[in-house]
Amino acid sequence: MASLILLNYACKQPQEYSQISTTKHWEELESTYKKELIENRDLLDSISETKDIKVMRDLFKVSRQNFKSLEPVLSFHDKQVYASLNAPNILKVEEEDATDIKELNPLSFQSLEENIFGENPDLILAQKTAHHMSNKMDALARNADFSHYQTYHVLWMVRNQILRTTTTGITGYDSPVLQNSLEDAVSAFAKAEYLINLVLTKHPNESLAKEWENAFTANNNYLKKHSFSSFDRYHYIRNHSDPMLKLWAQTVKELTIHFPLEMAVSNEAEALFSNELLNLNHFAGYLVDTLTQEKIELGKKLFNEKGFSSNGAISCATCHVDKLAFTDGLAKSKDQKRNSPSLTYVAYQNNFFYDKRSGSLEGQIINVVENETEFHTDVSKLLQVVKQNEDYLKSITTLYPDQPLNESTVRRSIADYLRSLNSWDSKWDRNLRGEESSLTSSEINGFNLFMGKAQCATCHFAPVFNGTIPPDFTETEIEHLGTPATIENTNATIDEDLGVYEVYQTESRKHFFKTPSLRNVEITSPYMHNGVYSTLEQVIDFYNRGGGYGIGITDQEYQTLPPDPLDLTKQEQTDLINFLKTLTDQRYESNVDQSIY
Repeated sequence: MASLILLNYACKQPQEYSQISTTKHWEELESTYKKELIENRDLLDSISETKDIKVMRDLFKVSRQNFKSLEPVLSFHDKQVYASLNAPNILKVEEEDATDIKELNPLSFQSLEENIFGENPDLILAQKTAHHMSNKMDALARNADFSHYQTYHVLWMVRNQILRTTTTGITGYDSPVLQNSLEDAVSAFAKAEYLINLVLTKHPNESLAKEWENAFTANNNYLKKHSFSSFDRYHYIRNHSDPMLKLWAQTVKELTIHFPLEMAVSNEAEALFSNELLNLNHFAGYLVDTLTQEKIELGKKLFNEKGFSSNGAISCATCHVDKLAFTDGLAKSKDQKRNSPSLTYVAYQNNFFYDKRSGSLEGQIINVVENETEFHTDVSKLLQVVKQNEDYLKSITTLYPDQPLNESTVRRSIADYLRSLNSWDSKWDRNLRGEESSLTSSEINGFNLFMGKAQCATCHFAPVFNGTIPPDFTETEIEHLGTPATIENTNATIDEDLGVYEVYQTESRKHFFKTPSLRNVEITSPYMHNGVYSTLEQVIDFYNRGGGYGIGITDQEYQTLPPDPLDLTKQEQTDLINFLKTLTDQRYESNVDQSIY
């Protein structure tokens, strides 16, 4: 049976999606989707039934290709099921509150890949995993209904796939053993091309159809002619990914498509590394009006207001210094047990503090105000100070006329200032947008290492290089790196800070911390939640050794870094650091060579 299924798929090519045979557009899409789900179900059933490792591996590769073909539609139509089917092979913990905590072992293509192709294959677990996944595919097929879909939904699917492939697909994020990322991308783009053809059948436009055909052909040819290790991600973004984003925006304009709302990615976005890509409203819960200069100036004044603290001695700016990219240069901030994180690009995440205990910027401010080692007061003090200052009072009532005059509006003003700290004008951004051509070969190679061999981008996702996962940007990841208490390369001991564990006391979350942005990382030393490393060289050496595992921390079973060393050469480590330095915003470039630390 397994052999027959393999034979049926052996000659199947992605180009089958190129022709549209009916004008019943979304009915065809639904029919194709259901058919592929059933095909994948049958493949997974065959994996669950065979005990032959070679057959199992062959079936997995075909099933994985089929899944990637489903990806553009499945990831949009049912985000949660897609995420579970594509989950990394680490324990998933869902913490709604202290009374609702779930720990879920992954049953996904990533775990299946490691079970079948890892150093110690576990065929019994692989069979159980495949059976579970098969049931999910069957349920998806039985319940699929695309009757409500409009053209903009299908266009969103295409745009999301362009971004997904660029930010996670080509990094090896979801193919940890086989590193079949480029082959996966070809399968996914075949479906994206089918979707565009579907749109252009409904809204005929010959010139656009030709441009898309040329774009997909060039894109896929480039993907096919490179190996994972030799793939030039910089070239790919400049010459393929970004041009496809521009063509997507052009398509929207020429077809006069109207969107009912903005999601995380702006409907006007035309480039990955631009201020226009991400929609601040999405991350703020649709609280943001236009961030005028007047609002930013008011928020900045409140950010620097020492009167908010109980003793009148500190402000937000005390621990978040502008010239240090809103850090303070200390291993641990005064009277705090953790390093002060940068606030640049802080708007593009869904949780705050290293332990993710706050779900909004406004909520973060409450934590600071009430913390006895920080402001040590209560939120009513915020309003009290504003009411006693004539300029503050006039500004806040003028700039927020639709908001009641209360402490929430004061917090909103400070948060709006923080949402403005996104310059998108680093050397990297300017070069990727074609505004200048100043990147060195070392810096470009560093980016390619970051997105490939060094595995940095499997946790620090472009374009913000933080832990918020594209293209939906709804989840900000946490990691257990095995961060040591002191600098040790052998027999190190884990730092005593328990991180995320302290929020709900979930045993498996000990020593987990939120993944921060690497933008402006050149001037935000020292590094890690405990400031243990003072230089980027030390940080890269830690990762190159294999994180905590590589320096002797072997008693932490939930570490999320692979235990193997990266085997980066000295030159590769230098290139990687040189790339990271290109992420320094223009306003801080003059600080780099000065003694500001």
